[in-house]
This record gives sequence, structure tokens and C-alpha cells, in this order.
Amino acid sequence: MSTDDLERYESEAELALYREYRDVVGLFTYVVETDRRFYLANEVDVRLRGEDGDTWFDIHLTDAWVWDVFRPARFVSQVRVMTFKDVNVEEIAKTELQPPE
Repeated sequence: MSTDDLERYESEAELALYREYRDVVGLFTYVVETDRRFYLANEVDVRLRGEDGDTWFDIHLTDAWVWDVFRPARFVSQVRVMTFKDVNVEEIAKTELQPPE
């Protein structure tokens, strides 16, 4: 496989992932962004945890979609993420999803 073939494959996979995101975003209520992944979810529970001076986020997502180009099944019923880094949770405004007339 040549470098051009690999780049073409990756570009096509990224475009397919974006199209899938565009098709499913209206099914979800929240966007969750961590240092490693981007999720869409309908329920989000973020808890701050700590032990021995360390603090981290314990995140539980229900009914989620994972932005991961190499993942064969992106719909997940339950996700648990633990991270020491920032977490961004936003509620999706349904009006943002409507195309302009």
C-alpha cells in the first residue's frame, strides 16, 4: 500500500465519520469532550473524585456515540471515562441543528 493510498483511505474514513456525526447529532442531548475522545450522549454524570491529593473526573455517559474513526461500532449504551484533564460538557441547542431556510 502506497503512502497516497493510505492518505486517501484515512481521508475517506474521516469524511465518512463526519457524515455519520452529521446524521446522528440530532439524536443526542449533550456533547462531551475529553483530552482523548469526543462523545455525543443523552445522559451525562460528571463527578469530581479525589484521593491522596490527586483529583480526577469520573464521567458516566448513557446512550452515547463515540467519535473514533477506527472504532467499528460507535454507538455505546454505557461509557465510563476517568481523566485528570479538563472535561467539557455542552447541551446541544436543538435550534442549532435546524438548517437555515
